[in-house]
Formats: sequence, structure tokens, C-alpha cells
Amino acid sequence: GTGQYRISDRLSRIKYREEARRLLFKYAESAKRMIESRNASPDVRKTVKWNVEDTFNWLRKEPSATKEDYMERLEHLRKQCGPHVAAVAKDSVEAICGKIYNISGEYVKRVREKHLALLKECNISEEVERPEVMDRLVYCYPLRLVFPTTPLPRVDLHFENEVACIRYKGEGRKISRNYLSKLEQLYRYSCIDDVRFEKFLTRVWCLLRRYQSMFGVGIHEGTGLQGALPVAVFEALNKQFGVTFECFASPLNCYFRQYCSAFPDTDGYFGSRGSFLTFSPVSGSFEANPPFGEELMESMVTHMEELLGRSTEPLSFIVFVPEWRNPPTPALVRMEESKFKRHQILVPAYEHEYRSGSQHICKKEDIYYKAVHSTALIFLQNDTGFAKWKPVPERLQQLMAAYKLTGKSSSSSSSSSSAAGEKDQEQSGDQSSNTEHH
Repeated sequence: GTGQYRISDRLSRIKYREEARRLLFKYAESAKRMIESRNASPDVRKTVKWNVEDTFNWLRKEPSATKEDYMERLEHLRKQCGPHVAAVAKDSVEAICGKIYNISGEYVKRVREKHLALLKECNISEEVERPEVMDRLVYCYPLRLVFPTTPLPRVDLHFENEVACIRYKGEGRKISRNYLSKLEQLYRYSCIDDVRFEKFLTRVWCLLRRYQSMFGVGIHEGTGLQGALPVAVFEALNKQFGVTFECFASPLNCYFRQYCSAFPDTDGYFGSRGSFLTFSPVSGSFEANPPFGEELMESMVTHMEELLGRSTEPLSFIVFVPEWRNPPTPALVRMEESKFKRHQILVPAYEHEYRSGSQHICKKEDIYYKAVHSTALIFLQNDTGFAKWKPVPERLQQLMAAYKLTGKSSSSSSSSSSAAGEKDQEQSGDQSSNTEHH
């Protein structure tokens, strides 16, 4: 799954014919080299080598092929060779993953030690008294940290045309003016310990540094993890189905000011409700476009079914996942078989777009990119949610019409976190307790 996604992610960003041709050639060459350097059965070697040679012959015979021809050929080669290449690379990949796991564990230990040292230096006790919490309904609110903030260092800000540059100890992070203004708005809505904005820029620097660390240092690397729906689709979801909350987002790519995200410690100041998997909504209409990792998507489905099963209030999730069928994605299969599934739509590959995970810094013409896989839209709703936000043909037609708008013809500026935000009134189980509602 991961290998397939990485190729699809790169392919979706191809703009020119020569780039597509070069990528096809490199994939074919890498597949051949991989199968020759690993233990593979004669049949597997024969299959991969035949497909690779067939590709090389095609490249020689079709010098004037279009970008679309190269993309289709790469998709075909990936389907023919990808499973075999993945199988022979399995041991190497598992060894690398094991090493990354051990290194990550060591870094977690160091971060924890540094955290405790900072608390001690600032005379903050690591033991926090947790107040007794009643099992009750509350309006959804941003995550609050149990520890007070330690003194934050100063950062420098300057502008280069439409780009804001925030620098700390010589290490700069960039963000467009529009998105810095968006973060100011989210911070004003959500942050309660800094009314004078004295810590704002330092927290923005930490936020940008965190997401850059997750993405990686390569061009476009990791940004597919933060791909978002087009603005026009969010507008339709809000107008037709009352959606005011994103289950998987960040302060940088969110459309609504209510969302769950990966990093509560940096994102909470900008409106994050924390991890979706620990979020307990009782009512409301939610959009879910998770990172395309199979384990996370399956955990998402488990959590949604638990929430839908125990709430009698109107509760609705509109889920966007890749339509992977070879092999089928367990999360997709489970949602299709779920008793809470009310409707399903398929949006074909190349006929819809996503907003880039680097939308906060990339050029306007690079914000939108074509999806190279089909996307499944699945409505999971309990009975009262179905009655309130029923996916009737008229509403679905408006939603699909929004998908027809391209990023260049619809609004491509910074996400609107206030337009629909005024309607943000989901209720959730009190997050500081682990209680369940029956």
C-alpha cells in the first residue's frame, strides 16, 4: 500500500511530458534491478523482466507519446510488477522499519527527559491534579494542555513579498501571508493563555517546524499526508449536509475552525481538538479525509462505528478514502458492509482534485493537483443523523457539482475558517474523562 501510494503521489504532481517519461523509465529500471538483486522465484523474475523489457521497447517505439500515455503505462507497469517487487523487498523494508522504530524510541526518551528538565527548571510540577469530571455533554472546545507554558524564546519575523519568514537561531520557516493571517484568526478563536499574542509567532514557528519534520526535506515529500479537499467541496458539504468539523486536518490545511489533528501540543492553540481516535462526539456532521495508511483508516472505522452505535443524537460522518481494490482496503470493505452505511459515491481518477499539503507555502498554481486514484465517498450515519442529513439525490448532485469545479476556477486562497465556523456547534463527550455514553 505504501509503495503504491508514494508512486501515485509523485505521479499526481507531474506537469510535463518529459517528467512522466523519466519517471516511467526509472520505475522500470528500479523494478528490474530490485528483482535481480533479491531472492525471487524464476517465474517472478520472468514476469517482471518481461514487463520491464516490454516497457523499454514501448519507450523506444513511442518517442512522441503524451504525458497521459506515460502515466497510463506507468500505472499498468506498477500493477504488473508492484506486488512482486514489494514481496522480494519485504525483508529489507521490515529491517529498515525496525531500525526506524528503535531510533524513534530513543528520541522519544530524549524528548521526555528534556521535557521534564524544562518543567523542573521552571518550577512546574510534573504531577498534575486532575479534577473530578462529571459524565456530561459539553460544546466542543479546543484541546487545553494540563501544564502551563514555559517561557518561550523570541523569534524574528520579516516578509519577502507575499511570504512571511519566521526565524529562530538561524533556522527559518516560511509561510504565505494569507496563511499567517489564517493562523492569527484561529489563534484568536482558540487560544486562552495569550490574549496579547506575545507567544503567537514562537508557536507558529514550532507548528511549522513540527510539520516540516513530519513531511521530510525532499521536494513534495510527505505533503500527500496533508492533502485536503477543494474549497468548493467543503462549501457544499457545509451547505448540503451541515458539516462543520474535519476529523483529520491541521492548522495549515483546515477549512473549518474545528478539527482533529496529529499534534495536539502544537495544534491546540490553533483550534485542534486532538486526535480523532480519542475524540468522543455525540452529535454533529463530520468530514473525514484520513491519511491513506491502512492501519489508521481501519482504526478510524472502528472508532466511528463505536460512536454511531452509542449515540441517539444526530451523528453523521462523510468519509473520503481511496478506492483501492487490488488488494481491497480493509477499511473500505468494512464501511461498505457497515450497518451505518447510508450511501456511497465513486469519484473517478483524474476527474477530481486535492489541495496540496504544502498549500501554506506553494505557488497558487501548484495548490491543486489531480487525484490519480478514484475516491470513495461513504456516508456513515445513525438513524437520527440519517433523518437530519439524508443523502438525497438533490444534495448529492450539488456535492458532485462542486467536484467539477477546478482549483483554478474556484477559490484558491487561504481556507475560510470563519465562514462556516459560525455554525460550529457540535457536542462531544467531555474529553478530559474517558466516560462513554450509552
